[in-house]
Amino acid sequence: MRRLLVLLALLVVGSAPAADAKLNVFIWSEYLDPQVVKEFEQQFACKVTVDVYEDAESMLAKLQGGGTALYDLVVPPDHLVPTMVKLQLLAPVRQENLPNFKNLDTKFTSPPYDRGNKYSVPYQWGTVGILTRPAPGKVPAETWGMVFDAKLQSGKFVLIDSVRDCLGAALKFKGHGLNSIEIPHLKEARDLIIEAKQRSLGFDGSVGAKNKLMAKLVTTAIVYSGEAARAMTDDASLRYIIPREGSQIWVDNLCIPAKAPHRDLAEKFINYVLDAKVGARLSNFLQYATPNAAARPFIKPEDLKNPAIYPPADVMLKLEFLEDLGAKTKLYDEAWTQIKAR
Repeated sequence: MRRLLVLLALLVVGSAPAADAKLNVFIWSEYLDPQVVKEFEQQFACKVTVDVYEDAESMLAKLQGGGTALYDLVVPPDHLVPTMVKLQLLAPVRQENLPNFKNLDTKFTSPPYDRGNKYSVPYQWGTVGILTRPAPGKVPAETWGMVFDAKLQSGKFVLIDSVRDCLGAALKFKGHGLNSIEIPHLKEARDLIIEAKQRSLGFDGSVGAKNKLMAKLVTTAIVYSGEAARAMTDDASLRYIIPREGSQIWVDNLCIPAKAPHRDLAEKFINYVLDAKVGARLSNFLQYATPNAAARPFIKPEDLKNPAIYPPADVMLKLEFLEDLGAKTKLYDEAWTQIKAR
């Protein structure tokens, strides 16, 4: 009898669906459509757990602290991918398991930060700019001076709590390149931010900054384009500006940590979001731009026409990608430490 019970128990275990399968995702906050996640769970009989971060530096620190064995998917910005590869934090992406990879726009395949997409698959792209609530009857100055020039400040504001994004904005305002490693340029940007910090309500992540603006706690904030687009959908009085001095274009990527416990399922998720209709649903929900060419026919027409999401050609010419600065990154880290300390 005991033997029969054991056999029955083994049959039950062996016939159980893969509901025990788990996918652990580490991603920016408010960066996944919950319905897409739910449908993936149903289709692949798994449980998706989502942990979030507000800045790339926190994400990198957690992975370096052992997170590579905790998470199956992480979503780093373009400029951090080479660093993460050098630090052996990422596993190669097996493209043979991604039949939907063919759906990507060729502009986003084999990017300079990851030739051949060996470690990354583009997820969403966008820009960094200024979200503002203009005073009635007033046209805002389309410049980073809205936060970096006291004479152009229209009210309370917050700075973005991100090393490269914030310093990059200050560098552009001063007419320097987004990736400058010239010490005089960085000192100039550092001092500019320190001065602006004294006039501001401090630093916040893009989501938090957007929420402060929606709550009318501030009138201006540095944010990512998707947060701006969603805010403007809810409040038509808001405006997103890509400053005339130029700004940043970025690509966030789906990557698999080096010791991911569920690598196969992670690749299934990547392939799933590369589906044309799923990819479109994600971008329609997030209101970021899609790198998925096959998804574009399913993107909301009003989003395709929205310059906050898809900037016009003349604006695109003023945008720069962040670059991996290697050992020179410490110059930015040192400047940021000084900014936060003062």
